[in-house]
Amino acid sequence: MNYQKADFQASYGLSSQLPDSDRPEFVFSGRSNVGKSSLINKLCNRKNLARVSATPGKTATINFYTVDSAYFVDLPGYGYAKVSAADRQRWDQLINSYFDAARNCVLLVQLLDSRHAPSADDMQMLEYLRYRNIPFVAALTKADKLKKSEIAKKREEFAFLTEEFGCRQIILTSSETGLGIEELRTVFDGLLTGEV
Repeated sequence: MNYQKADFQASYGLSSQLPDSDRPEFVFSGRSNVGKSSLINKLCNRKNLARVSATPGKTATINFYTVDSAYFVDLPGYGYAKVSAADRQRWDQLINSYFDAARNCVLLVQLLDSRHAPSADDMQMLEYLRYRNIPFVAALTKADKLKKSEIAKKREEFAFLTEEFGCRQIILTSSETGLGIEELRTVFDGLLTGEV
C-alpha cells in the first residue's frame, strides 16, 4: 500500500451518511487524547492529514481517509468525562451502526496508552470487540515515554490483558519517533496481500 497516497475524505456524524464499503477498511479506536490522529499522520508521513485536537472528546464523527486502495476509518474517541449523555448515546449509535453495516473491516487498531493500565472505558471497548468478534491488534501509544527497561514488561502486561479479548498482536508505537510504524504497515500490507 502506498501510504503517501492519502487524503481526508469526509467526516460523518450520522450512520446514514457513511460511504459505500467498496474497499478494505482499517479502523482506529481509542480513548480521547490517546493519539489516534497522530498515529494516522505518522503512518501516512503527513503532518496534518488527521487533525490533532487539543480538546479531548472533540471528534464526535467517524472520519474517513482514502489511503491508496483502502480506507483508514477513525472512530470518535471515547471516555471523555465532559461529554453529555446525549453525545455519548450518539457515539454509541454511530459506532454500533458502523459495525452493524456490512463494512469491509479488515482490522481494527485499538490504541492504548502504554504508560497506564487500560481504563474502564478501554476494557469496555475490548469487551465490545470480543462480543462483536472484530479482528484487532493493540497499538500501545507514547512508547517513547517509557524507560528502555520497561518496554518488554509493558508488552507482556498488555499481551496478557488483551489476550482473552482476541487481540492478535501488541505493537509498541510512538508518533514522535516512528517506533512501530513499519510494524503496523507490515501487518496492513500482509492482510491486503493475503500473507497474514
